[in-house]
Amino acid sequence: MLDGRLREYLTGFAEVVVAVVAGMVIGGLVMVIGGYNPVDAYYQLFVPSLTTGYGVEMTLSFATPIILTALTFAVGVRAGLFNIGAEGQMYMGALGAVLFGAISIPSILYLPLEFIVAAVLGMIWGIIAGILKAYRGVNEVVSTIMLNWIAYWIVESMRVYVIPNPVDASKTVSVPPAGRLPLLVEGTELSAAIIISILILAFTYFLLWKTAVGYEIRAVGYNPLASRYGGISVRRVALYSFIIGGLTAGIAGFCEVAGRPPSYAITTGLSNLMGLGFDGLTVSLIGYNHPIGILLASIFIGAMKAGSRNMQIYARVPLEMVQTVQGLIIIALSIPGLLRIISRKIGGVR
Repeated sequence: MLDGRLREYLTGFAEVVVAVVAGMVIGGLVMVIGGYNPVDAYYQLFVPSLTTGYGVEMTLSFATPIILTALTFAVGVRAGLFNIGAEGQMYMGALGAVLFGAISIPSILYLPLEFIVAAVLGMIWGIIAGILKAYRGVNEVVSTIMLNWIAYWIVESMRVYVIPNPVDASKTVSVPPAGRLPLLVEGTELSAAIIISILILAFTYFLLWKTAVGYEIRAVGYNPLASRYGGISVRRVALYSFIIGGLTAGIAGFCEVAGRPPSYAITTGLSNLMGLGFDGLTVSLIGYNHPIGILLASIFIGAMKAGSRNMQIYARVPLEMVQTVQGLIIIALSIPGLLRIISRKIGGVR
């Protein structure tokens, strides 16, 4: 059994390496055609982000919310569901955190209440999709996409009409100083949010592989029909997965507004949050929907985000080309994980 598992891990690692190389080769060809030096560009994209103190700090800062939104998708996949609602659940979590910028409470209560309200709002947004799936058979892809946009417009409307910043109209009220996560390194964006994300990651691993709830989630994801015959409630498992996913995404929203200087707020068009949920989906696919894989993949994607500015400044590659190259690498990395999910569904194993 150990040999089989080791072989599976080695095969997965080889797939990732091949995908990275393939994506970088294709991206390199695109840069050559565009008249840019791919060696210098890739050096600036990855090396400073992973070898310098400031680069590592920025890499971890970018990885923090992605770890949490990746867990949202991964728990869903483990239950046989394609939950792409992390984006909306994260928006609601962020809203829950910034609301405290508009009220006055004892300083000691800000952080714990922000955390709880953000997690609960994310969970509620997840439960809505879970109920629709479990009791009405609504496809989770359709419902979560719709809920993402509903959450977007709720939060954007709140930003404009209910909790606008009195000094800067481009953002909401800011989280008060007492409600901000401490910075681990002054002068950077790396805060205690990274510690929270790693603790949540470890807890999710324990939940999925060391508890009865986790066993039921994985069993249903592997074979829902056999699980039903074995006495496991597939409906209950669907709700479990959306509850857990909503909690982690809501906490991601909390981390972004309470632990991301300098604004500590939600900006116009939710620009400081936009896309982090879908980044998590990508990271989960790259990391085989496993917490350890998610951690490594988040660092990789975080390094690319941190290095993109170096690639523009020092390798003189324009932003559009940087985004194209990053997209090619991410697509190449995501294909193996996506094919595994599709093959399971087609084969009826799930």
